[in-house]
Amino acid sequence: MALGPLEAIQGVTGTGYINTGNVGAAQSAGTGGDFGAALTGAVDNLQSLQSASKELAVSAVTGNLDDIHKATLASTRAQVTFELVATVRNKGIDAFNEIMRMQA
Repeated sequence: MALGPLEAIQGVTGTGYINTGNVGAAQSAGTGGDFGAALTGAVDNLQSLQSASKELAVSAVTGNLDDIHKATLASTRAQVTFELVATVRNKGIDAFNEIMRMQA
């Protein structure tokens, strides 16, 4: 069930750009599986935002979009979300490398 470009944009919460439905479960359970599921959900949401942004950009260029603000907003949300996911990934890699440098 794929979301259309407007549904993907409107599905974004007002407090952040990533839909983190399982974050509360990860915090309460304290297991890596829930955290992994939350990260997977974040990447899936990023992909849907990027897809919606691309579709709205094509619509804007072809003249099929009445409000260019929607395309601009979608592009900005996708960009900010991508930067956030990349930063979280980089911090995870840094933490892993730090753990590997520890002596037993």
